[in-house]
Amino acid sequence: MSSERYARQMVLPEVGSAGQERLAAAAVVVVGAGGLGNAVLQYLVAAGVGRLIAVDHDRVDESNLHRQPLYRMSDVGRLKVDAAREALLAINPEVRIDVRAERLGPGNVAALLEGADVVVDAADSFAVTYVLSDACRERGVPLVSASVLGLSGYVGAFCGGAPSYRAVFPELPRAAGSCAEAGVLGTAVGVIGALEAHLTLALLLGWEPTVLGRLISLDLRTLHLAGFSFAGAQEAEEGALAFIAPSDVSQADIVIDLRSTSEAPVSPFPGALRIGIEALEREPQRFPSESRLVFCCRSGVRAWRAARALQKQGHKNVALVAMGE
Repeated sequence: MSSERYARQMVLPEVGSAGQERLAAAAVVVVGAGGLGNAVLQYLVAAGVGRLIAVDHDRVDESNLHRQPLYRMSDVGRLKVDAAREALLAINPEVRIDVRAERLGPGNVAALLEGADVVVDAADSFAVTYVLSDACRERGVPLVSASVLGLSGYVGAFCGGAPSYRAVFPELPRAAGSCAEAGVLGTAVGVIGALEAHLTLALLLGWEPTVLGRLISLDLRTLHLAGFSFAGAQEAEEGALAFIAPSDVSQADIVIDLRSTSEAPVSPFPGALRIGIEALEREPQRFPSESRLVFCCRSGVRAWRAARALQKQGHKNVALVAMGE
């Protein structure tokens, strides 16, 4: 380990040589190598975190480049994790960077998080956040999660002894925006991603008071910064909605694909019913009470709404599938 490389941070009493050794021995899983993940990965690599596991199934698109500075025009079309690994090793060849070109979900989350000291949620996906929160809470591993849209966002530190993301956000919004629809400024993503990296380093270095159980929100248009402690939030066990992997859907399940035929011409689930979310929420539905109802959509937001609507009608056995792009 090059002491000169880390000299300026080792001068800090909050780091020192002992702290630098802790960073070198740490393993961090970063889920998402997009805008947030770019900032997180660069700062953790530069700080000397010994092992990083980057998880992302996506490929570099030209529209990514204004907010994902790890990538170049020559990277367009490449897997993000491969291009990121190459760029990160050029920054700091002393660290170990493992990549997983996979979409994180209920079926692979356990394997992907194995050995992690901290997990960073940089995917900006509701389904991924809840899957990670459930897995991190079960394992007692801290989860740093953030979201950004337009010129505002938030970052918080969950699980690992603090309340989970579910305890703070027990319900999804009725609709989810996207960067393509609402827009996003690269600097806003960079600021919030850098804060994710900062909280991750604080956890690895064991700073007290801990950042666990804290959330920071930022409006980068008005320069308004706010935050609160959620250390006393209660876990809501009853009625919790779980995301499952498509492979966990059985023939005994009743699958309701909420996507239109123009959105998904063929459902991956043979025999799936095609019902829109508005119809499910507007009209009482009759399904066998003994069957599990599985709701499927792209992001998980419509599936969540549908499951809540059917729970109110007395159907308790429900599950969600987020198919992604």
